[in-house]
Amino acid sequence: MAEAGKTLHLEVITPDAAVLHEDVDFVLVRALDGDLGIMPNHAPLIASLSIWPLCYDKGGKRQYVTVASGFLEVHDNTVTVITPASEKPEDIDVDRAKSAEKRAEDRLAAHAADIDTARAEAALQRALRRLDVAEKYGKQ
Repeated sequence: MAEAGKTLHLEVITPDAAVLHEDVDFVLVRALDGDLGIMPNHAPLIASLSIWPLCYDKGGKRQYVTVASGFLEVHDNTVTVITPASEKPEDIDVDRAKSAEKRAEDRLAAHAADIDTARAEAALQRALRRLDVAEKYGKQ
């Protein structure tokens, strides 16, 4: 068990699963208004998150998970992330992410009047971030 006061508990939760429950040394996320670094004993905080990888340090090693927007709460040395989707690098289906990227690009390129541009752009960002995490950090 980690030494009290030297770590914080990180939870990443989606509607389908608890992706992470770890005691970690440091958390870095991208909020809507910039990056947030969270260390043990951080002040209480609530923030909206961007579609961006969340990274955390544990035992001197940096690790990553995808975060598809959502919210973060810091309270009592616990960081809780509630997000619609999150995956560890080893769980990402690269072929599926590439297909999602292509579909989103095709929708945006079509310039159809009935397309929800914001939704297509968000889908593209999610696919790109999943590919980034899988390709850069999946082989650690």
